Amino acid sequence: MSAASLLPPFAVSFAVAAATTPLIGAIARAWGVVDQPNERKVNRRPNIPLLGGLAIGIGFLCGLAWIVIFMGPDVLHPERLRGFVLGGLIMLAVGLVDDRYGLPPHAKLGGQLLATFTAIGFGFQIDHLTDPMSGRSWPLVTPAAWLASALWIVGVTNAINLLDGLDGLATGVGVIIGTTLTFICLQSGQMPGALFGVVLVGGMLGFLPWNFNPARIFLGDTGALFIGFGLSLLALEGYQQISITGERQVSVLTFVVPVLALAVPIIDTSLSVLRRLRRRTNIFSADRQHMHHRLMQAAGSQRAAVLSIYFLTACFCLIAVSFTQLSGYTALLFLTIVIAATMRLTRNRGWFEVAESTPPPVEPRTEGKSR
Repeated sequence: MSAASLLPPFAVSFAVAAATTPLIGAIARAWGVVDQPNERKVNRRPNIPLLGGLAIGIGFLCGLAWIVIFMGPDVLHPERLRGFVLGGLIMLAVGLVDDRYGLPPHAKLGGQLLATFTAIGFGFQIDHLTDPMSGRSWPLVTPAAWLASALWIVGVTNAINLLDGLDGLATGVGVIIGTTLTFICLQSGQMPGALFGVVLVGGMLGFLPWNFNPARIFLGDTGALFIGFGLSLLALEGYQQISITGERQVSVLTFVVPVLALAVPIIDTSLSVLRRLRRRTNIFSADRQHMHHRLMQAAGSQRAAVLSIYFLTACFCLIAVSFTQLSGYTALLFLTIVIAATMRLTRNRGWFEVAESTPPPVEPRTEGKSR
């Protein structure tokens, strides 16, 4: 199967998402599922429709349908296909209910866990770890495998959700990361992962023009949760390797690659948790000290902040791709350098600091939701 075979499902997903976004916006307005500005949010325009993630989800499903009809379900691994679709539908439903009615944190987490364990049950899991130095493999007992996989999926899902604070931010970052993970899947011969990736990226790209500044529709939790969920599964699919015995394994070192690709949302989430622990507040509490808030204050506009985060994400993704060509002690050396440089960057930007008060918003512009 050639790389050219990825273009038709990508085009289907892109076109469907682009065409359905205005309709989803009209439905969201009719249902009253719109953003309402308050002192915590960056957005200052009322009645911007949410539920944009439904357009991405519809595009994604139509792209998968094209693959199943014209290429056959076996190219996607039927079990993986069921897990991705069922888990994705559950995550879309959780986000939709949250956007429409508002869910308490424990209920939202419960829905995320339902989607997560659905995907895990269909094979999206870390069941082996392999030492990249010796090649020795350790199978994980089922509880440990499910716990590690759940922490990854839920963690990445919420990292993207927390990042969704400015027009086009989570969508654009998702496109960059999704493209990187798709390329890595293709590079390693994981065609099912590449096919999942192109339809996910196609849906996000079809939606992005409507979501970029000035946004006419927001992702809502519907979209942010779905994108995060999709990227977490894409990373698992790409970095589950087939061993000589046919077992699917995850190398301790090679799994660093998707972590690097997802570094920006992971760093932002980690700093948020650290910040709230230092303030001795609930880790689920909201504030305006996320990476994008601080960059917006420094740059003076949300578009400049978004483009800065796009650039930073692209840099980490290029590093991730370069790590696919490294192994052993060389990879460990360069990983140490990357970690040290990242720590230095975050300290120089003041992202470790906890502000005494919430910074005021910049001039009213069309920003998205803020966590």
